[in-house]
Amino acid sequence: MFIDIHAHAYRKPFFQSTGRKPWPNPDQLIEFYDKHEVEKAVLHPLIGPEFYLPQANEDILEAAERFPGRFIPFCNIHPKAMFNDPHTDLLDVFKQYRDAGCKGVGEVICNMSFFDPFMTNLFKAIEALEWPMTIHVAHRYGRCYGIYDEAGLPGLDETLSRFPKMKIFAHSQTFWAEIGQLALPADRAGYPKGKVVEGAVPKLFRKHPNLYGDLSAGSGCNALTRDEEYAVKFLNEFQDRLMFGIDICSAPGEPHHTALMEFLKKLLAEGKISQSVFNKVARENAIRLLNL
Repeated sequence: MFIDIHAHAYRKPFFQSTGRKPWPNPDQLIEFYDKHEVEKAVLHPLIGPEFYLPQANEDILEAAERFPGRFIPFCNIHPKAMFNDPHTDLLDVFKQYRDAGCKGVGEVICNMSFFDPFMTNLFKAIEALEWPMTIHVAHRYGRCYGIYDEAGLPGLDETLSRFPKMKIFAHSQTFWAEIGQLALPADRAGYPKGKVVEGAVPKLFRKHPNLYGDLSAGSGCNALTRDEEYAVKFLNEFQDRLMFGIDICSAPGEPHHTALMEFLKKLLAEGKISQSVFNKVARENAIRLLNL
């Protein structure tokens, strides 16, 4: 019934900072997916050394080989990889991972600006492949992960314009907080509540056909559940560009891991979204965009 557009797994689970729960391993994800009608998932390696210890793309490919048809591998390259030069040819590296079976890039979490020359070089390589890229948008530099942007998301806006053949799967608290107008700038770092007065995100969707919504994590779920009436409008208007996801970052099975699927099923059961809209968001958009 579902395809998870945003998953992580480590070959050997561990925690990366004091007090953090260990990441899941592939076996744990598969066990959870089998219980909850998730047929497959996009598996993202984490490589942002500003916040996480880098994970090998090869671990992701190995997980996909162990569970054929269940994991869709994405690859990841830090913008300063190879020669620490903003003119490094990253395209050849990406082609090697494409030939190994990768379907896209992500999750890009490096704590740099959209306008950094290293980021521009990364975007050029991804666009040349006409690949999708999953990004985490950040609200600040330092003690944070994700591509930094200001309120109103001007960096994302310009990047979508400069690289129209690059499909951006956008995600994070900072991105989804701006489904509505911000009461305070600090709301970009969290999970705003209450009725949605239309903000930057729906306007960017209308402006840029290469923008797609990764609804994973508490951020994507909160963007919909905070205002059910607006969620129905948003899902209907952008039904071809929204994708279900979970973003499990610990042992699977916590209540929030099923919150979005339960919300979408509720809207369907109550007739607030059609079966067609549900199917697109749950799995069909992922199939189409990733050529599955």
